[in-house]
Amino acid sequence: MTTIIRCSWANPLNPRYLAYHDNEWGVPCHDENVLFEMLNLEGAQAGLSWETILNKRENYRAAFDGWDAEKIAVYDDAKVAELLANAGIVRNRLKVAAAITNAKAYLALRAQGLTLNDYLWAFVDGKPIVNNWATAERPARTELSDRISKDLSRRGFKFVGSTIVYAYMQGIGMVDDHATDCICRTGR
Repeated sequence: MTTIIRCSWANPLNPRYLAYHDNEWGVPCHDENVLFEMLNLEGAQAGLSWETILNKRENYRAAFDGWDAEKIAVYDDAKVAELLANAGIVRNRLKVAAAITNAKAYLALRAQGLTLNDYLWAFVDGKPIVNNWATAERPARTELSDRISKDLSRRGFKFVGSTIVYAYMQGIGMVDDHATDCICRTGR
């Protein structure tokens, strides 16, 4: 019997988490809707486990209109109250407000003729960074995540600190930080 080796953080008891590890984390994503969704979910994760957010992902999609930025940008007080009463998501006023602010910042980016895909992937010349960290060496942030964080903040995005941005970069595959012996490792 062959043993399947994954990154140590991939919880083998949670099929949703394994699917995320195996099919999304470290896989280059160029889908605008998913890029916007993941940016907001990474921000919602601040102070919590990613597993918590991943388990609520479908609830977030329903609550935030499928991550339709045009709809989110015009949420009113009644919609915010509805979100804050929704036990299926993290009911944090600042994080809900950040999603609305991020929708507006994203629409402003698009009004400048940029997509999230073009904007983000330009930082890595369109190619993922493949790291060779030992698990204990995997950083929480890098100089590149610092730079992207500052630029996103300057553009009006919220909950985009460098640590959040680095996790985002891993999640959307701008960075492949799979362990060198992981089945999902690039080039294995």
